[in-house]
Amino acid sequence: MAETNLTREQIRQYATLSPFELKNVFIELAKESQADQPGQKGKTSVQMLNAGRGNPNWVATGPREAFHALGYFALEESRRVWTADNLGGMPEERGAYERFDTFVRRHPDLPGIDLLAQCVQLGIERFGFGKDAFVHELTDSSVGDNYPVPDRILPHVQEIVRGYISDEMFAKEPPAGDFSYFATEGGTAAMCYIFDSLMKNGILHKGDKIALMVPVFTPYIEIPELDTYEFDVTYVEANLFAEAGVREWRYPEQEVAKLADPEIKLVCLVNPSNPPSLALSARVRDQIRDIVATSNPNLLIVTDDVYGTFVEGFRSIAADLPRNTLLVYSYSKHYGCTGWRLGVIGLNDDNVIDEMLTALPAAEKERLNKRYGTLTLEPEKIRFIDRLVADSRQVALNHTAGLSLPQQVMLSLFSLFDMLDEGQAYKDRIRSIVRGRLELLLEGAHMKIADDPQRAAYYIELDLMAQAELEHGPEFATYLSENYEPIDPLFRLARQTGVVLLNGGGFEGPQWSVRVSLANLDDLDYLKIGHHLRAIFDAYAEEWRTATTSS
Repeated sequence: MAETNLTREQIRQYATLSPFELKNVFIELAKESQADQPGQKGKTSVQMLNAGRGNPNWVATGPREAFHALGYFALEESRRVWTADNLGGMPEERGAYERFDTFVRRHPDLPGIDLLAQCVQLGIERFGFGKDAFVHELTDSSVGDNYPVPDRILPHVQEIVRGYISDEMFAKEPPAGDFSYFATEGGTAAMCYIFDSLMKNGILHKGDKIALMVPVFTPYIEIPELDTYEFDVTYVEANLFAEAGVREWRYPEQEVAKLADPEIKLVCLVNPSNPPSLALSARVRDQIRDIVATSNPNLLIVTDDVYGTFVEGFRSIAADLPRNTLLVYSYSKHYGCTGWRLGVIGLNDDNVIDEMLTALPAAEKERLNKRYGTLTLEPEKIRFIDRLVADSRQVALNHTAGLSLPQQVMLSLFSLFDMLDEGQAYKDRIRSIVRGRLELLLEGAHMKIADDPQRAAYYIELDLMAQAELEHGPEFATYLSENYEPIDPLFRLARQTGVVLLNGGGFEGPQWSVRVSLANLDDLDYLKIGHHLRAIFDAYAEEWRTATTSS
């Protein structure tokens, strides 16, 4: 149980925790607050409002209905081959489309059947899929009766993912050449696989210099600090102000210029950012592109674009620098499917990593040939995207690697759904949800943010110190920093109001900033959070006035 009366030193110690672990402390305090303040008829007068985690409170129902409808057809296909009590056979490819078409016409009232039929037809028409081959891949995969073959991603799934990423991450203007994709257990696994394989293949070494564009999702800060890596990290800080006291959360030119240092081998970014929730500006994308063209041609870029669908016309830096970029995308936030664990790693077939592998010293090549030598007689020809797959299963289990087939089917249906009018309407709806919640939060808090058309609004990061100076001047800001720890407001919020937020300093943002997830609570809850935040803020101001008067 978390203590409720903490000294400043105790609060300072808590600040060393990851924000996602510190959140659990706040949750315990919020629960205590509920227990300590009973209302009428024994019910608590304090409602815990946990806006600390980014798990959305919406789900995309249509694609899920289509998935379950497919399951009924798949089981019918299985029983067609072999029926004995609860035993069936492996679905057959020959004639699969005709049987599917008959099934659709026989079951017009089955929930999801119309959307499933639309998705199948879209795949055939847009990607030129063979009818039987595509329907069989969906059917056999939904049953899950085989290992993933190919292990990296199924053939039709890869084409669908290419189309989805082209539409949503490249603004329908993909760069030259094809991207190959590795279907992963969400963005989490993608991050782990990338760091691991870059090290295993001698592209990165322990102690190498890398850069992080901050604020950023905390694991990107914590992974480089592990004893496995111990990277020398340079922070590229989004520290521009739009006006006095109002952070713009944009990267100054001199900060981005840090990437011109050829000793920096890798830069990681979340785009749109987490927690400021802003897409990279064209100015910054152009500057990075110029740096790669002139000063640091082998700079590797890992871009985590999970929130890209929340920004109109979003364009990933992978579209500008396809040869240098590993693209990470997760379906979790857009479709409300964090429990499905669906993500991809994308790498252009023409890329600098494969060139680096070719240029490795003979001794390194010999080491890697031994590592991958059981997979092929020519291990030196294995591309990095395929080495990611092998490394994800300690090489020896490469033959059973890959995302489970039902997961790949769900990933495909989410992607195809997005290409339909229904999917675009759904996208507009979830965008309007988070924007509406942001407006309610700011209304309650009486705080101002910079106008920015590139705002995803999935999160918001509010700089309380900047707000303090804006409202009451530098004297008040100095009072806060001298008398309280930066996370003190979060302890007060949890204990006094039941509100749980995360500390922005844990994302390498300003120490006195707070992160609010706009995705996981009911709309009016954000108005309440805003009111509570304003009340806490005003209480600090009153304490300052009292202290000033008494002195």
